[in-house]
Amino acid sequence: MTDPIKNPTTYEQQLAKLKSRGCTTKDDTFCIAVLKTVNYYRLSAYFLPFKNSDDTYGEGTSFEQVFNIYEFDRKLRRIIFSAIEEIEVFTRAAFAYFHAHKYGAVGYLNEKNYSVKHEHEKFKKLIEQEIHSNRNLPFVRHHAQKYDGMFPIWVIIELFTFGMLSFFFADLNTQDQKELARTVFHSTANNIKSWLRCCTDLRNICAHYGRLYYRNFSSVPAGFETQGKDKYKLWTTLRAVKELYHDAEKWNESILKPMVQLFKEYKNDIDLTHIAFPSDWVDLLTKK
Repeated sequence: MTDPIKNPTTYEQQLAKLKSRGCTTKDDTFCIAVLKTVNYYRLSAYFLPFKNSDDTYGEGTSFEQVFNIYEFDRKLRRIIFSAIEEIEVFTRAAFAYFHAHKYGAVGYLNEKNYSVKHEHEKFKKLIEQEIHSNRNLPFVRHHAQKYDGMFPIWVIIELFTFGMLSFFFADLNTQDQKELARTVFHSTANNIKSWLRCCTDLRNICAHYGRLYYRNFSSVPAGFETQGKDKYKLWTTLRAVKELYHDAEKWNESILKPMVQLFKEYKNDIDLTHIAFPSDWVDLLTKK
């Protein structure tokens, strides 16, 4: 027998519920204002690190600290998303250039140019869906009308989602994977496949304003030493983001620098162990 759906609660009732579980507040008016702008269900996830087995909160758990963690997470997500955006644009350019010069403008439509595991009909259907979804874009209309719906790889790849980019690389033949991994990313094919998959998941979380703090990720990137449950935390996935980012100077200045400032701003509220960041994380994230 399933439980009945819960009834809606007022902002005052929501705050009362938090207090009944042991959450303290300095200013109820501020708390109500927050609950009016941040869904209670979304905010409640940030109480997880403070939760006891009986659903109460540990001693000293304050609404203000939890909200600060929420704000830290929101700002961190924005920084990381900007890094992934750069990776996505760079990866599109690199993949398109490589494939076009090896197989021609429309070689991506030839299933012989992929590994045996490649599901070509499924791949083509995904492309058709993206063309249909973006049919009103000027460049899509242009190719549909002037070239009878034929898109060269350097055009069609602009419609690929990050997930499609990841699958595209994973379905290339082994020789192409190794050449791209070595010449573009200076790593191994297995690492790049793993990192792209992890970045796809991370990108989707960021795009939908998902929580990064105190979260377990489903995929663990290859190529890094990981221990226990910490390997599922943000730290390991962020290292994959760093390795895929192509510009060391830009990473250090535009990504790492604001990240360091953010951690300093919220140092009294966050716990590095909740995202598995080591004490020397700045040195480890600095690109040489």
